[in-house]
Amino acid sequence: MLNQYINDNKDRFVDELLDMLRIPSVSADPKFKADVMRNAEYLKARLIEAGADNVELVETAGNPVVYGEKLVDPNLPTVLVYGHYDVQPADPYELWTSPPFEPVIKDGKIYARGACDDKGQMYMHVKAFETMVKTGTLACNVKFMIEGEEEVGSVNLGAFVREHKDRLQGDVILISDTGMLANDTPSITTGLRGLSYLEVEVTGPNRDLHSGLYGGAVANPINILCQMIASLHDENNHITIPGFYDNVQELSQEERADMARAPFDLEKYKKALNLGDVHGEAGYVTMERNSIRPTLDVNGIWGGYTGEGAKTVIPSKAYAKISMRLVPNQTSEEITEKFKKHFESIAPKSVKVEVKPHHGGEPVVTPTDSPAYQAAAKAYEETFGVKPIPVRSGGSIPIVAMFKSELGLDSVLMGFGLDSDAIHSPNESYGLFNFMKGIETIPLFYKYFAELKK
Repeated sequence: MLNQYINDNKDRFVDELLDMLRIPSVSADPKFKADVMRNAEYLKARLIEAGADNVELVETAGNPVVYGEKLVDPNLPTVLVYGHYDVQPADPYELWTSPPFEPVIKDGKIYARGACDDKGQMYMHVKAFETMVKTGTLACNVKFMIEGEEEVGSVNLGAFVREHKDRLQGDVILISDTGMLANDTPSITTGLRGLSYLEVEVTGPNRDLHSGLYGGAVANPINILCQMIASLHDENNHITIPGFYDNVQELSQEERADMARAPFDLEKYKKALNLGDVHGEAGYVTMERNSIRPTLDVNGIWGGYTGEGAKTVIPSKAYAKISMRLVPNQTSEEITEKFKKHFESIAPKSVKVEVKPHHGGEPVVTPTDSPAYQAAAKAYEETFGVKPIPVRSGGSIPIVAMFKSELGLDSVLMGFGLDSDAIHSPNESYGLFNFMKGIETIPLFYKYFAELKK
């Protein structure tokens, strides 16, 4: 019955997703503010059509949270679905093979900004919910909490959660904002790295100077900034900030061996990224470096003249945006403070340095012996035909730790995206197979979760 409904409506499901992908809901750029609101209204309408009750746009200090619910029986467990309708900026536009907000389908994939992160994955839950409602198979109570600021750090979600704690009570939080290993190798994310994100500003002279008249006599902030950044890693690619590794949770050899069961082809990995070789912390393999180890990366660096032609200046200022991914037992507050203290200490007297923290989030590891995880594993096994592999992701979803601390709820991360989906990059995509497989798998989670929670 479920699969028949999905099959009968799959074209409409895809068309509705395409309509939403045409809305440029970029939360980082104020010029898209109206489009962000338009996307919230679109989602509200689709939730109502799907059968949700009490659907509304709940105001925050920023973009609204789309809330809806279906409470069928107080004796049944309650699933709180989280997702986000905002997307990353599409820049650089010239690298897209088709316009980012004019979705196209080719080679079985939808190409558009937000196709995978997170509109495609979030909308699977809306359509799975519709399928369960229309076929009379909804096995749990459901609450939806879809925000519009995830891509800018979910800055107002914590306040929303604290203000609506009673309303958001449930048994588990269900999220699809992660990925899986491959279409024939499903996996469930059981760990996420935390995040410390900040900006640094290096100031030299009080104005831009002629590089001929002042070069060699005055510190160049760009040169200094590059030297300071380069010193943050040693020859083994260990991070040199004092105390950075103090609280890092080290996995046992047995745990690392268990992780190694996940299929990984290093040559294919390098080929897919057009790399001559991989790079990272000594003593760890690629799949460990991007999941269980902390990192420090420069996300952007700028200063001086970058326009057409030549302009020979020593700039007054140079800037960089830096992110650090954190692992269990590290905290964003601790690492941000250690970075700030160290970065200021290594600055020469010839420049002034300012460190501006932006946002952060805490690392999290979810249990694999809970009814929710077991329900998800059974659902994947039924639709894919093989047991899913538990994996730790290198990405961050800061609100997962916040949900645990504020609501006391663990999250289940049922992702259906692939590494090749190019999230946050030009030509982001999401497979039609993945979209439909998610809609097929999610109702089975509800079924098995209700059974296991009895």
